[in-house]
Amino acid sequence: MASSTTEEMTEIVEQESGQGITLTPAAAEKLGELMEQKGVRDTHALRVFIRGIGCSGFQYGMTFDSNPRPIDHVFDEHGLRVVVDPQSLQYMAGSSIDYVDDPAGGGFHIENPNMASSCSSAGCGGCR
Repeated sequence: MASSTTEEMTEIVEQESGQGITLTPAAAEKLGELMEQKGVRDTHALRVFIRGIGCSGFQYGMTFDSNPRPIDHVFDEHGLRVVVDPQSLQYMAGSSIDYVDDPAGGGFHIENPNMASSCSSAGCGGCR
């Protein structure tokens, strides 16, 4: 599998249309800082994915990825690349990633318009 060049990545981003994954300015700033600290800002994208779907909702994952695959959807957000595999995107289209800096515990938060607001499965024990 050949790796994508920067020009090819830019071409992929320009071809994207429809709903993707967006970053708030706060999330982009924090991710940029983290990528700078790790020395990967110019070589990696943020990969966002679904790990599992249960009665309590989606479980998300994020990692830095240096080699997006040809089937991935690539989005340019505030100068950062965000990549999502097609299967995850079908559940995450239109989602926004924010960063909240809170004394009680900061972190990334994914606002997903596709997630049900309440548990619809009775008896699984995961909903209270």
